[in-house]
Amino acid sequence: MLEDKEPERTSLEKLGEFGLIDHLTRTFSPKQPSTLRAVGDDAAVVKFGDRALLVSTDQLVEGIHFDLSYMPLKHLGYKSVVVNLSDICAMNGVPTQITVSIAVSNRFPLEALEELYTGIKLACDIYQVDLVGGDTTSSDRGLYLSVTAIGHAAEEEVTYRSGARPNDLLVVSGDLGGAFMGLKVLQREKEVFKVNPNNQPDLEPYSYIIERQLKPEARKDIVSLLKELGVRPTSMIDISDGLSSEILHLCDKSKVGCNVYEEKIPLDPTVISACEEFVLDSTMIALSGGEDYELLFTIDQDDYPKIKGNPNLTVVGHMTEADRGAHLITRNEESIPLKAQGWNSFGQG
Repeated sequence: MLEDKEPERTSLEKLGEFGLIDHLTRTFSPKQPSTLRAVGDDAAVVKFGDRALLVSTDQLVEGIHFDLSYMPLKHLGYKSVVVNLSDICAMNGVPTQITVSIAVSNRFPLEALEELYTGIKLACDIYQVDLVGGDTTSSDRGLYLSVTAIGHAAEEEVTYRSGARPNDLLVVSGDLGGAFMGLKVLQREKEVFKVNPNNQPDLEPYSYIIERQLKPEARKDIVSLLKELGVRPTSMIDISDGLSSEILHLCDKSKVGCNVYEEKIPLDPTVISACEEFVLDSTMIALSGGEDYELLFTIDQDDYPKIKGNPNLTVVGHMTEADRGAHLITRNEESIPLKAQGWNSFGQG
């Protein structure tokens, strides 16, 4: 037989980030009894005495995850830390340490890297985490950052994506869609600047959504709030890729369905007005925009009185039996299947 000189190739874009991770790690299984949770959640969980050690790694690549034409290096340093701390918070844990590794081209002087680390230090100071290591190397193009976050929780308090049950309430912190709309504004102003470098944009009306993009926050405060309220989430995830994607992750890992109600999705007025300006549907932006880094979690219905009326938390839906699927219930009471249409780094560029 003749050798096939053009074997079938599978597109990484088709797999997507999580499909690729699942595919590459499907033959791996924990060998150490101390490994409580390996791949497949916001952070790995390792038994450490009477505590659970939480570990999460993320990487940011210039031209894929950030654009230095409108992302100040100080903000980039801050954001690179925060997005990792958010993963620890999403496990109902407390972040404590980070490591930072960078690859950098010779177009960056020392002063630029000092600015980057000023932002990293600011995040460490605000979140009370320690920088305990990392690595530096050269890059043939651009800037690359990899941050590992370490945290801890009592073993029985660690919250996974897999604990949701039918009839649990679906709750989100804060509001959604702001980070994506902030990005849209910045991208528009970049194009305007290309045409007219002397143009000075008025970004004041967009300050909230631009800050949501350039300087997100990890919701460590929500983890503390839930403990104060005596609420133990049954499952949790952070919203990095859009509400719909994260809901589907919870449904998949927990083997449940979900109804999320359009009228309940929290939107800041700035997001609504920006969507109108860009002729975008605000609900779709909340569902698919991503980078909000709010917490999405489920609770037992008996815990509802404990969170009722809290301005930091919004019940947006409830979990159902798996065979009912995951749906958006519109304001017109139509039921539309949820689709994962959030960020896919392999589909960019």
